[in-house]
Amino acid sequence: MHLEPRPGIAWPSPHLRELRDAVRILLGLDDDTAVVIRQFGCGGIGYPPLETVVEVLPMDGGLHRWTLHRPADEITEHDLASAFQSTAAELG
Repeated sequence: MHLEPRPGIAWPSPHLRELRDAVRILLGLDDDTAVVIRQFGCGGIGYPPLETVVEVLPMDGGLHRWTLHRPADEITEHDLASAFQSTAAELG
């Protein structure tokens, strides 16, 4: 069943889909593991105006979260790999 978004709700950008797919590949995730990528406005002094949070939620519990201090459209697969480097073994 193909679901359409509610009026006024945009589908994720192609870049966000690419990032989500890269997260799955880099961490070796199965299809049952949820990957959520969100962008937030910070606005605090000394912080970038936008940051991106990547969350991985396995079916068996346990949340894994990484914060990248830049807008999602500036994040590359290399940035993700660098962020995951210390925790990839835990998620396998």
